[in-house]
Parts: sequence; structure tokens; C-alpha cells
Amino acid sequence: MPIIEVEDLHKRFGQTQALAGVSLSVEPGTVLGLLGPNGAGKTTTVRVLATLLKPDSGRATVAGYDVVTQADEVRTVIGLTGQYAAVDEKLTGHENLWMVGRLLGMNKAQAHQRADELLERFRLSDAGDRQVRTYSGGMRRRVDLAVSLVGRPSVLFLDEPTTGLDPVSRFEMWDVTRELLADGTTVLLTTQYLEEADELADRIVVIDKGAVIAEGTADELKDRTGGRTLEVTLRHAADVDAALAAIAPSGGADAVRVDRDLHQLSVPVEQDTARAAGIVAQLTDAGIEIDDFSLQRPSLDDVFVALTGHAADGDADIDVDRSTGRRSRGPLPGGTDELLDTEDRPQR
Repeated sequence: MPIIEVEDLHKRFGQTQALAGVSLSVEPGTVLGLLGPNGAGKTTTVRVLATLLKPDSGRATVAGYDVVTQADEVRTVIGLTGQYAAVDEKLTGHENLWMVGRLLGMNKAQAHQRADELLERFRLSDAGDRQVRTYSGGMRRRVDLAVSLVGRPSVLFLDEPTTGLDPVSRFEMWDVTRELLADGTTVLLTTQYLEEADELADRIVVIDKGAVIAEGTADELKDRTGGRTLEVTLRHAADVDAALAAIAPSGGADAVRVDRDLHQLSVPVEQDTARAAGIVAQLTDAGIEIDDFSLQRPSLDDVFVALTGHAADGDADIDVDRSTGRRSRGPLPGGTDELLDTEDRPQR
């Protein structure tokens, strides 16, 4: 049975429809990646599941508890790390964890023991007696995540947990998430870093303008977007035309993308790996020297652009035509994105 079930959630903020019928489910001990541009409704969905918002209609359960009628029970089994750190910067790392333990009903000794356990787990023991305001961004994020684990939740909501972190700190957060999975924790992860979803998520749900527009594994979404591409780099730029002539008999030459500066050919081969091998053989038989070749599949970035019409970074200056994939300067599609993004943010 899914540990998280969401059925037809709707939520409106004034004139803005934040959720327009979101439905999804998460299996125990897995990571669900919730992807979408700014204002898509990711944070609103998390806030409903974490009992911080009541939906206008629809139903959601976490660990079998209804998020509206059994909110207190839901709170006993969940942890939440939001987009913004929720720790007290004037307290030490240990004091933050100890305080949360006490609020959860632990006695003083239990709270101290749990704080020490989490500081060690997140490699913060040496900094445990320092004020959090002296921590680096990555350290703050780790102690923020540790705070959400004080109560040993079976379900953890990570709402864009690595936003603003440097690559090393981001990789550390990935490692921590994998450790949580190994312990049996279920994770719902929202992110705009598509590499993050590719690395961590067992399944992905893409939402845009408050509605689910696609779901599946990363591989399923990539295959749905398009087949594989054979990329061939020739040793000599002068051989590009000869290479095109050599592969013409195999068909589809008009679909080949050519980069003459890099003397590179990109040949769509769908799922036909035998055709890819045949094209390489044709070039070799024609006496054309090859520097490198590889078989590429669409990235999650390609999936995101194909599904939503714009890049995942929410760049307001970039517009992408869904039919052609061509980017141009201009506002993002849909006039409510910025307003919805504001409404969608958690209130401090």
C-alpha cells in the first residue's frame, strides 16, 4: 500500500489556482521526485501533506492518516525540511536539536542523546557547540535536516533542500538522503535541479500550473520524450559532407544535426542500437576517421522543456516553444507564475 496517497487536490489563493487536481502516490521506502517550474504548486502540495495548509477539496493521506481530519497523527510520523532553514541561528547546533527533542516530549537525557546521535550522523559533532550563525551554508542545511529527523519520522518531506548550496554540499545532502532510504524512510523531494531527481528519485511526478502533466521513472520519461541519438565526432572537419553521404543510405539523413565547428554529427536512432553500430561501420568503411562516438538519450532537462515549454531553472528571460524546442527571450509562458510563486512560498 502507498504510504502517501493524494487524490484530486485543489487549492486556491484568491484568484490564483495553486492546485488544480493533483493526484499522486508514494510507495514506502522510496523517493518521489516532484518537479515543476516556479509557481507550479510543489510547495503547496508539500504544505498540504505536512498539515500546514488545508486543501479546498480532494483527499490526502500519509501513513494511512487523513491530513485534514487526523492532522495530529500525521505530524507524529513526518519530518519537513523546507526551502528556508528553520533553525535558531543564536543557538548552537546541539541546542537546536535538544530543544526540538524536548518539544517532542523527550526527557533531558533522551534529548541530549538524540542531539549527539544526529550531530555525529551529519558530521557536525565538532561544530555542535558553535552558534549556527557561524556555520557554512552546507552545515546549516545539514543541521536543518537533522532537526526534521529528531522524532525519527517514517516520511520526510524535502522541499528544495539543496537550493543555493555549492556542489560539494549538494552531494553531501544526496548521500544523507540515500542513508535515510537505507533506513527505510520514505522521501518526497521537490527540486528544480533535474540532476538531483535523476540521482535520487525512484519515480518522478511533473506538475505545472497546479496539475500533474507526467509521471514515471526517469528512464520512462526520457524514453517518452524521444529516442536515443548517436553522436559522432569526426577527426577532420572536411569530412562532414562525406560522412553525411556515407550514412544517407541508412535513411533519416535529413534528421541529422550537424555542428561543423565541432565536426560532429548527431543521428537519431530511437532505440535501435544495431542501427547505431551500422552507422559507425558505414563511416569506417568509407575511410572517414572518427575521434569519438557515443549513444545519448534525452536528459531530464530535455524532458522538462518538452513537457512545460521552458527550462527548469525558472529563468524569466527564456521562453521555449514546445513544438520546436527553440528558446527565445521573453516572459515565461503563463502570466500567473510569479504571483503563484509568491503565494506558494512557506510563511515564516
